[in-house]
Amino acid sequence: MANITFIEASGQSTTVALNDGWSLMQGATANGVEGILGECGGSCACATCHCYVDEARLDALPPASEAELQMLENVAAERRPNSRLACQLKASAALEGLVVHLPAVQE
Repeated sequence: MANITFIEASGQSTTVALNDGWSLMQGATANGVEGILGECGGSCACATCHCYVDEARLDALPPASEAELQMLENVAAERRPNSRLACQLKASAALEGLVVHLPAVQE
């Protein structure tokens, strides 16, 4: 289990306890976090779960797949070096305390 903090574009902060294996997108949508749409249901086909991961924790994440990198080319908000798709990030003890910022727009 990992406690993940989502910071919405408005500044609202929500910490969610996610079971191992749950994607950050699943956890956010199941807990009413505003700013992640997840229109494709987590199949890495829409880029509406774009997020900015705390740069200090990037090394704790698995590298983005080619499919994720291609979808990140289609994000509505500014793409940054710490941009990831929340559907591709799975909760685990290694992500305990991760902070994720959400962009103002997803589509």
